[in-house]
Amino acid sequence: MMLSERQLQILEAAKRSGRVAVDDLAARYEVSVQTIRKDLNDLCDQRLLARVHGGAVLSSGVENVGYDARRVIAADEKAAIGRAVADLIPDRASLFINIGTTTEAVAHALLRHAGLMVITNNINVATALRPYPEMEVVIAGGVVRRSDGGIVGEAAVDFIRQFKVDFAVIGVSAIDGDGSLLDFDYREVRVAQAIIGNARHVILAADSSKFERSAPVRIGHLDQVQTFVTDLAPPAIRSICAAAEVRMIETRPEAAARGSPDADDARS
Repeated sequence: MMLSERQLQILEAAKRSGRVAVDDLAARYEVSVQTIRKDLNDLCDQRLLARVHGGAVLSSGVENVGYDARRVIAADEKAAIGRAVADLIPDRASLFINIGTTTEAVAHALLRHAGLMVITNNINVATALRPYPEMEVVIAGGVVRRSDGGIVGEAAVDFIRQFKVDFAVIGVSAIDGDGSLLDFDYREVRVAQAIIGNARHVILAADSSKFERSAPVRIGHLDQVQTFVTDLAPPAIRSICAAAEVRMIETRPEAAARGSPDADDARS
């Protein structure tokens, strides 16, 4: 189901504060509480929010939200992250790109590059890059998840291990406060771990909504990546990256105001 403009705004408000209240939303949009309850119910049906007394909170749990729904969450932020990551990839490089809507945004930002070899377990990435003659696209074999076009399982892991590439671009479902990188599907985690282990430079691409979510399966830790590109990170995550000597690039203007050394480059 497509989200209305009001529902998208409600979702963004929940991302910023962690929860939204029915009465506050009804006053803000000048509609009835019944209308807001229907909006919240629709968002909860798509597992984007979870109902609580008087409102709703950002959803977390053991199952990810649908791929099409995730595409619209922080779409502008993901596009900016995609451009910033693409700026880090030189022409004629080899790279992994794993499954995710943010990594798909990276793929779209790479379309002007020349001579790339892209190995992916993401059917959406392969579809986006396939028509471009300057791209050599190599796709993993394995089980295709119907929910998002991700290719998972031991066959995909074995396939990834055949390569040693210049860059890996990885996405995650959640980032814990201690720097743990999390996902929902242990099969996808195995593929992501193989990707991390077979790249010379690992770039994590994740928007700030990932700091507000949780997932049950651990991929690894922020200290296993060399570069982290996000729109805006909380202070604790910035400290973890600084301690581990992970380069952080933040794409939102607020990052420049906080003194992020890479923010201006990321927005250019």
